[in-house]
Amino acid sequence: MGKYLRYIALVRLDEFFSEIERTLASNVPRVIFGVIGKPGAGKSTVSQKVKERFPEDDVAIISMDGYHLSNEVLDVQAKRDRKGAPDTFDVDGFVTLLAKVKSFTNEKITFPIFHREIEASVADEGVIFSTAKLIIVEGNYLLSTENGWGEVRQYLDKSWVIKLPDEVRMARLIRRHAESGKSHLDAESWARGSDENNAQFIAGTEHLADFTLEVD
Repeated sequence: MGKYLRYIALVRLDEFFSEIERTLASNVPRVIFGVIGKPGAGKSTVSQKVKERFPEDDVAIISMDGYHLSNEVLDVQAKRDRKGAPDTFDVDGFVTLLAKVKSFTNEKITFPIFHREIEASVADEGVIFSTAKLIIVEGNYLLSTENGWGEVRQYLDKSWVIKLPDEVRMARLIRRHAESGKSHLDAESWARGSDENNAQFIAGTEHLADFTLEVD
């Protein structure tokens, strides 16, 4: 139980931005920040705010979602009804990308981006420019030690877990699924079923974060 009692400093979004600014102004080599959160917690919202505030030449954002296994692979593995679970990603490919990002700082690097409207990733759509000093990686399982995810933490210089009241998070999640084409009944069923199972899994890793990020 002791590990769950470790104090994790609470920071707000403006403090997170200040940390980014300090990093960009420092002389340290390329840095990778991890942003973790349950489904619907606001990872994409934080990423969008970072994009609006900082030029992509300086700060690049990678989403773990680009490494969803394709629906065709999930069908073969009989896992499509669990899409988004820890074992439904190309973890090896994701880890390989992080290793490359950390080491090959003089090269332009591309990576896949996931699109909810087609439930698929587009290869090489994301770009990290050689000038990028800070990389923000966002995803559900960055702090997990299971299903190969344990290889990720070695590449994260600092990590933040987003905290949001579960009732707010659930409402946002249901709305997001409905907006992507699901009926309200299917949206609520997925959010309270598969997504919530994943949320409980993530909750067991939150104590490993360096900071808690409070968002509205």
